[in-house]
Amino acid sequence: MVISNKPLQFLFIALVAMLPLAGFANSTEEKEATPTASKDVKSEIKEFINHHLLDSHSFYFNADKETGEHNGFSLPIILWDNGLQVFSSGEFHHGPVADVAEHNGNFYKLHHEKIYKTDASGKLTEEHGHPTNVKPLDLSITKSVVGILFVSILMFVLFRGLAKSYAKNGGIASGAGRFFEPLVLYVRDEIAIPNIGEKAYKKYMSYLLTIFFFVFFLNILGLTPLGFNVTGNIAITASLALMTYLITTFSANKNYWGHIFWMPGVPTPMKFILAPIELLGTVIKPFSLMIRLYANILAGHVVLMSIIGLMFIFKSWIGSTLSFGLAFALSILEILVAFLQAYIFTMLSALYFGAGNEEHHHEEAHH
Repeated sequence: MVISNKPLQFLFIALVAMLPLAGFANSTEEKEATPTASKDVKSEIKEFINHHLLDSHSFYFNADKETGEHNGFSLPIILWDNGLQVFSSGEFHHGPVADVAEHNGNFYKLHHEKIYKTDASGKLTEEHGHPTNVKPLDLSITKSVVGILFVSILMFVLFRGLAKSYAKNGGIASGAGRFFEPLVLYVRDEIAIPNIGEKAYKKYMSYLLTIFFFVFFLNILGLTPLGFNVTGNIAITASLALMTYLITTFSANKNYWGHIFWMPGVPTPMKFILAPIELLGTVIKPFSLMIRLYANILAGHVVLMSIIGLMFIFKSWIGSTLSFGLAFALSILEILVAFLQAYIFTMLSALYFGAGNEEHHHEEAHH
């Protein structure tokens, strides 16, 4: 009688395949034996992600919990509280009470990156889980402001050099400008001219180029270990969307407003109904700009950092390896998203500018 060896082969392969799972099971058993430690790791990861998503009054790369030492530097705190109050954010970490700083007889507490006025003990009065203490007007140089200033200076240096190379070499780019020239031409030829038109595109080119590279550089900066999350801050995206809205509103021609308040070719009673809807649409468009950029960048940061955090939860070689590989692949994808979101924001801004500058003769030609 001949016994087939296929079941044995299958059993051998199954055992080999289960070896990594055995290691993972042992790791799981260890974590189950110390559920508090596992819970602490998850809490630390969640706390770290939430801290990264928030803006910060200090610029620290890492911290040692045992010694309390930080690697980085403090940023200036600028408050308006019965006059201008200026001091270093390091005062929050070196005072007798944690996260409480004293300046000119006033005590301020840093709570979830927001500054409240308090007493020497740092007491906060809470209602429904939110502090009710007085919040001074905060004009501080935060981490996001540092990122914006850095990108602004970088853009000024790069494109000033590009402009100089054009003037020096008879319209031919040199140095780092050779890399950015195709992107400049792309914004002009593929975004501005097709959506705004040959006649009006030039007056918007400075803004479109600025917004494209500003968003792109900030998105790339957010992927570095420096921990910036500027375009994932809704206040920043709201400001960018507001600028697009204001430029569209104040540069639009009469035909644009005529189509909003008194649409041609529509019965008169319907015009009274459609006018408020069209006017509301002018506000909804920049709102969608704000949410689209904010939500995509924020989601990318949360997912990427959550996957990296899995390496500290799955204390086995297969879990850490898979988490690292997935995080690496997602980081490559985030570079594409960084460019794509800059492109979409610029493209939609150009579409709004084009709608605001559309001439009446286009409609007549259509009929």
